[in-house]
Amino acid sequence: MSKRPYIYFTEMESPIGAITLATSNQGICFIEFGSVKSSYSSMERKLNKLQLNGELKNDEVPLLEAKRQLSEYFSAERENFDLPLDLIGTKFQKLVWDKVANIPYGVTKSYKQIAAEIGAPKAVRAIGGANNQNPVPIIVPCHRVIGSNGSMVGYGGGLDKKEVLLKLEGSYKKMSS
Repeated sequence: MSKRPYIYFTEMESPIGAITLATSNQGICFIEFGSVKSSYSSMERKLNKLQLNGELKNDEVPLLEAKRQLSEYFSAERENFDLPLDLIGTKFQKLVWDKVANIPYGVTKSYKQIAAEIGAPKAVRAIGGANNQNPVPIIVPCHRVIGSNGSMVGYGGGLDKKEVLLKLEGSYKKMSS
């Protein structure tokens, strides 16, 4: 008899530090800023919460294509990702992630704009909450969502990482205080 399916994970270095990646047999299901050592318990917790109860296995082979595409992105050689994703969330979260995934490279949108686009103009805070739960940052580019006044707000990896990603894409504008 077979055990639970595997969730494969690995880490890679990037201009914003180590990144931990995980994939189910359906697709990429987890990205977190930090090394495997610092991300392991968080990865385990999040994957269990998402009911991706596979057995975690450290193996980069199933993630080589994701690592290649992310490396190309960080080298400014790729603007769009072509990877299968395994996104588990509420209907609302998936709606928000789909909108965010379609923000073009080098473009930013406000939480307010996303709320209007999904037909829920008063759901600005809920958009932020859905973005905060995005299991695959960078691939679903929640760093491209900014405050209505153009300010850098809310990024799970830290505003310093958001700034680097936006600068890489050529869409960062320093806000004066």
